[in-house]
Amino acid sequence: MTEPNPASLASAVVWGAFALAFVFGAVANKTSFCTMGAVSDVVNMGDWNRMRMWLLAIAVAVAGATGLQLAGLIDVSKSIYAAPNFTWLSYLFGGFLFGVGMTLGSGCGSKTLIRIGTGNLKSLVVALVLAVFAYMTLKGILGVFRVAAIDAVSAKFATGQDLPSMLAVPLGLDRKALLAALGAAIAGGLLFFVFKTREFRTFDNVLGGLVVGLVVVGGWYLSGDIGHLAEDPSTLEEKFLATNSGRMESLSFVGPQAYTLELLLLWSDKSRVATFGIATVLGMFAGSLAWSLATRSFRLESFRDAGDLIQHLAGGALMGFGGVLALGCTIGQGISGVSTLALGSFLALFATIAGAAVTMKIQYWRLMKEV
Repeated sequence: MTEPNPASLASAVVWGAFALAFVFGAVANKTSFCTMGAVSDVVNMGDWNRMRMWLLAIAVAVAGATGLQLAGLIDVSKSIYAAPNFTWLSYLFGGFLFGVGMTLGSGCGSKTLIRIGTGNLKSLVVALVLAVFAYMTLKGILGVFRVAAIDAVSAKFATGQDLPSMLAVPLGLDRKALLAALGAAIAGGLLFFVFKTREFRTFDNVLGGLVVGLVVVGGWYLSGDIGHLAEDPSTLEEKFLATNSGRMESLSFVGPQAYTLELLLLWSDKSRVATFGIATVLGMFAGSLAWSLATRSFRLESFRDAGDLIQHLAGGALMGFGGVLALGCTIGQGISGVSTLALGSFLALFATIAGAAVTMKIQYWRLMKEV
């Protein structure tokens, strides 16, 4: 039997990630898929259509990730989301700050890349600030504060923090059976809620949610199966190829933007290479740009005044800092993380929605005072 070639597999992971994100970017541009917009529509107008699109993506991702696990193709305990170390303060505080930031910055990490592809110069500035602050929080001065003051507040579970692992022993059930039951219940419940309203059932709404969910599932398969080596020929240890975390990954858009900036700044350093996350950042932008050019909707847009600039700078900074604390964004934790059924991902998701909703209410209150 021919031994797998790690270099070829790593290349397949990177190009596959680019292709998945390219599709995500094009479809999200077409369908107006936006997690910040979903929260805004509910809070400000009572319109649940874009929220249902997001929930459809979560349902598809949960069902797909559950299926991959039951088939023995991936093991979510080898992702960053299901680790036994439960940094609850980071999830809550980071998620809340990210929610505030995405509201101030006119979109989350993925929407920022999509908007750059439409010609939005404000989002280009937000992306640069997000990447700088994310890198500072990963490896710089903010990282020292993160490790000492926030990540240190945690609990250690005997098992992984994914719900099937946590509940199997106390309930005396087989983990796989519990995984199947929880995956079916969560995905099925979400699908029922999503499709029960006829107003939602338009082509674009269904397309957006379905494609985003499938792209996340595809990411898990790429990094968790195709890019997985049970034994690296060089080290004789288990390895996940072409990921920045060294673990299996799916789509997320905070840390990867930091690593993309790092690659561009240190291009001549041969130890810096394209990874799964970097490829998704570039693919997201490219897909959105391709759709904008194809539909002739590309338009340059800039800041209206200094106040608008300051607000977006703050948004980018909070998303970069908060996203790293929370271990992901509305896609990274809100869909990829939740698809692993990790407790921390649910906390980060709810904290993000809360941060966005509170900020929107404050913005509305300030607007009413000025009228």
